[in-house]
Amino acid sequence: MQSLSQRSRALSLRRRLHSGPRDASPALVLAIVCAGVVLASLDLFIVNVALPQIGHDFRLRGGGLAGLSWVLNGYAIVYAAFLVLFGRLAERYRRDRGFLLGVAVFVAASAACGAASSLTMLIAFRVVQAAGAALLTPTSLGLILATFQPERRQSAVRTWTAIGGLAATLGPVVGGLLVAVSWRWVFLVNVPVGVVALTAGWRWLPRAPGHPVPAPDASGAVLITAGIGAIVLGLVNGGAWGWGDGRTIAALGAGALLLTLFAAHCARHPNPLIDRALFRLRPFTSASVVAFFFSAAFGAMLLSRVLWAQDVWHWSALLTGLSIAPGPLMVPLVAFGLTGRLTARLGPGPVIAAGSTVFAAGAVWWALAVGLRPDYVGGMLGGMLLTGIGVGLTLPTIMATGTSALPAHSLATGSAVVNMFRQIGLAVGVAILIAILGTPHSPLATLDVYRRAWVVVAAISLAGAVLGAVLMTTRRAPTAALAS
Repeated sequence: MQSLSQRSRALSLRRRLHSGPRDASPALVLAIVCAGVVLASLDLFIVNVALPQIGHDFRLRGGGLAGLSWVLNGYAIVYAAFLVLFGRLAERYRRDRGFLLGVAVFVAASAACGAASSLTMLIAFRVVQAAGAALLTPTSLGLILATFQPERRQSAVRTWTAIGGLAATLGPVVGGLLVAVSWRWVFLVNVPVGVVALTAGWRWLPRAPGHPVPAPDASGAVLITAGIGAIVLGLVNGGAWGWGDGRTIAALGAGALLLTLFAAHCARHPNPLIDRALFRLRPFTSASVVAFFFSAAFGAMLLSRVLWAQDVWHWSALLTGLSIAPGPLMVPLVAFGLTGRLTARLGPGPVIAAGSTVFAAGAVWWALAVGLRPDYVGGMLGGMLLTGIGVGLTLPTIMATGTSALPAHSLATGSAVVNMFRQIGLAVGVAILIAILGTPHSPLATLDVYRRAWVVVAAISLAGAVLGAVLMTTRRAPTAALAS
């Protein structure tokens, strides 16, 4: 009897460890998954301030910026493409397991990035990092949406997005602190944080079973990865190759062809990577489109500030990161203190339009105020505050609106699609910035190309503002289109 009792207790313990407690509170689930999302979001931009040090360590010269940009864009492109594929898989299988596996892959790849001995090796491990991030992101949001009651989902998603956005915008700040020791620590810092998230998730995350939906077709992920990669390659290298050069034309043409094939795949395939029914939900489709424009402006803006401070004003990575800090600090203040109330009163369209316009004003501020002589208060600070306010208004509203219309069986996939558009926008924004900057040969020419870049950033953000005002006019989204 004693042996039977011991076996019973051991079996019960294994089940608890395997499944986690089923009565975990939504707030605890939100805290655990946000720890994982902080890792994925932080690594989108923590590397920015480390790029000059990485290039120096690997002895890159001349066109080094184009090569270094793939440390950022390789991550963003693979992250974008695999978000949807893994989001579809997350609909079929337990999301708690998917989240933990994504964190584990991300942590292992982070350690490998920290030990990389060449730029090629670093980019390769960044791709693996992106795959882990692409798995943990949709499963984390799927866990939130499955745990919270429908009336509390928008608030939970705004929290999830605001924390992720804060982590992303704090990336250069944290990166500056770490680069003061070594650029390798921008990757190694993920290891202890990831271990804590894994331990807490294994212990406390509830079971979130999947749904009997078809397995995704991976060919769509290959098409969109190759298509975006080819377009980014053409944009990044177009200035060096020449915009009329055969290589530039071939890269851009191949990218356009591959993306056309991807669209045809989604339109005609019996089991496409992105469910066509999702795009019948207007809030979801509108949020995806606006996310692309805003993220393109955001990615170009943030990298431009880092490069300007370090390469033109010759500030250290630490001083650069600290100088950017006021912008990220505005994100949670605005997101938690103002955005939800404005959205409830005005609807998402006006809030997104206002946020994107304020963001554009920040870029225009820099174009008008920044000069070759370092001037933080008069030149940089105002733009940082305005762009931070813009992020706090726009990004949480986009995510909350896009995901609030999704039915239960498409929560992970739908959220992954919106995030996919965000990551594609980031990659395209960085590529556009690199193409505009080129290789100026005098201080005045450098100032001119940066001013041109900030005007382009403002124009992209204003385009998102107009689309947000026009497309996102409904407060609540019906789910009937996908519920049947």
